[in-house]
Amino acid sequence: MEKQIEKISATDKALKLIAELKDRYGAIMFHQSGGCCDGSQPMCFTIDDFKIGGSDIKLGEIEGVEFWMSKDQYEYWKHTHLTLDVVSGRGSSFSLEIPMGVRFIIQSRLLTQEEREALNI
Repeated sequence: MEKQIEKISATDKALKLIAELKDRYGAIMFHQSGGCCDGSQPMCFTIDDFKIGGSDIKLGEIEGVEFWMSKDQYEYWKHTHLTLDVVSGRGSSFSLEIPMGVRFIIQSRLLTQEEREALNI
């Protein structure tokens, strides 16, 4: 059986926060744009509060929560594996976790040769 290569994963800390946000808000999703400052961090929204556009790419799902990225931003990140994490401190975005005194961040590593081949990159 061939191993499934994932483009996005999450730390235990992020998984715990995702569960809390799902309990509080219901269906949620992530989007990472190519904006400047906090606009380039992953943002969490309720499903009804953000509209996915034709230039957005779905990277995968974390605990059933879709993670989307703008196509332009993806071009910079396509050779990496992304890990969603959480740090203390408020960002200045509209992301759901901000009032809780924490924010999501992305950690990245380059894909291995095997991963790039499996993903056709």
